[in-house]
Amino acid sequence: MTTDDSLVLVLAGSAINDIPSFYAEVNRVFMAHEGWQLGHSLDALDDMLYGGYGVLAGHENTTLIWLDIEQTRSALGEETTRAWLKAKLDGNGAFNVPALAAQLQALEAGEGQTYFQIVMEIFAAHPRIHLESR
Repeated sequence: MTTDDSLVLVLAGSAINDIPSFYAEVNRVFMAHEGWQLGHSLDALDDMLYGGYGVLAGHENTTLIWLDIEQTRSALGEETTRAWLKAKLDGNGAFNVPALAAQLQALEAGEGQTYFQIVMEIFAAHPRIHLESR
């Protein structure tokens, strides 16, 4: 939906149960008319929010209404984050192993960020996107 030069989008938190379903919902909302979709990457999410492609392209202001955000918070919480970090540590990717291990250790100590908190931090870094949680 558009209002003047601003855009209003609705993200369905009830559709999010894990990291893959989070990106499926992000792609449904932000990449609907693109011939490609975002991979499961926080960097890709951040890049997309800059607005060079997808539905954000050409819009100066966007309101994102995030329905059932508590479902998303729970789905992308400690358990999901722990599994995500362990999978990165166990894989053969070119990841910064000491940084990932420190993130996992902080999470285990109750001090680390969850995947949800990281996602929210990424959205907060884009002031032209106004987030309304419901």
